[in-house]
Amino acid sequence: MVLSEKYEPLFEWLSAQPGNPLYTVDTVIITGGRNSQKSFAVGAWSCVAAKDFVHRVLYTRYTLTSAQDSIIPEFTEKIEMLNAHSSFEVTKDRIIGTGNNSKVVFKGIKTSSGNQTASLKSLKDFSVFVLEEAEEMPSFDNWDKIKKSIRAKDVRNLSILLLNPTTKTHWIYEEFFESEGVAEGFNGIKGNVLYIHSSYLDMERELIADNIWTDFEIKREHYEIYERTPKSDREKLDRKVIKNAVYYKHVVLGGWLDNAEGVVFENWSIGEFDESLPYGFGQDFGFSDDPTTLVKVAVNRKHKRIYVKGCYGKTGMSTGAIYEANLHYCGVKSEIVADSAEPRLISEIQAKGLNIKRAIKGPGSISASIKDIQDYEIIIDPGAESAPIVKEINNYVWHDKKSGVPIDLYNHYLDAIRYKAWPMIKEGINLESELV
Repeated sequence: MVLSEKYEPLFEWLSAQPGNPLYTVDTVIITGGRNSQKSFAVGAWSCVAAKDFVHRVLYTRYTLTSAQDSIIPEFTEKIEMLNAHSSFEVTKDRIIGTGNNSKVVFKGIKTSSGNQTASLKSLKDFSVFVLEEAEEMPSFDNWDKIKKSIRAKDVRNLSILLLNPTTKTHWIYEEFFESEGVAEGFNGIKGNVLYIHSSYLDMERELIADNIWTDFEIKREHYEIYERTPKSDREKLDRKVIKNAVYYKHVVLGGWLDNAEGVVFENWSIGEFDESLPYGFGQDFGFSDDPTTLVKVAVNRKHKRIYVKGCYGKTGMSTGAIYEANLHYCGVKSEIVADSAEPRLISEIQAKGLNIKRAIKGPGSISASIKDIQDYEIIIDPGAESAPIVKEINNYVWHDKKSGVPIDLYNHYLDAIRYKAWPMIKEGINLESELV
């Protein structure tokens, strides 16, 4: 069995003693791209941890339909490579240690009946929690609830997250990289967390099929061309070079993306709000899970620019709280175009004296307004209140681009912008006549 030296600290953790920085590690973040051995290494480690150190491993994926058809064969392979047949009994959803009390149990977190976080939280006597394809886990809280249930007393406890990095707005990046000041690609220990990052370049060449190596190397050449090109000139490169460069960094090397693939709005930049232009406000309503948002909007039709500036985004706001916040930012004269799905709320705010009206909605209104806004450059104010707009615009992607349908996520500020920007772009036109 040949493994990259990047995984040595993971195995060394098993026998680490007080005084060794690995001894206090209770979380491992393993990132990497294609052919980086993430799953292979952790599978082999789990067998060693169970056989030689009596660990009880809860091995999960957010979606797992059949361990018998997917994970079990992978682990059987590792057992054979370790020549450890006599040490384990293999069933359809677990591997039981025959000479000790160890086990490796396979569970899916999301099932047809919903999220199993609560039932997994009640599982007893595990010392290791492995989450493969951790990028699928929707939140830190979902993961943390299960992690906190891993509390064996006879051996040290460990939680391992394996993932292909997604965008920098993912909770794993925000929690373990951004907030901790850890650079992507870092290998080492920070606090109680061990970071491991690997790629195909860390593997023995003979372990990678020739056709895969050739494909990766072609993409590497394009990536190096892209990186050498000044940012102002990159859009002039051949589209294939750009596509291969992004693929190489994200998929092959396992780098974090600044924004998601297939974003709806690509033409945007950071810049000061143009206060010389007439402006108004867009508002989207939420309550428990989704925030109520307010965005200041101005449109320069001559130069095709939309200027936006975040005002606030809060959950749990009462009608009175929304009124007070709107009054603070908008006064009584500035027009607010708000989510027409809440006519009662709009009427109550109108009755309090604010200039608020319903947004035009109807069949085709989302795709029609997006199409018109895409003709403009969106200028996002650099202030902290506008940071959520940047997060949304980097992650607002197409659900079905052909029919012009975006996902119903990352759109609380962007919907507010649409409500106000679209009528400003189409000034003098009956928007309802634009709908299909």
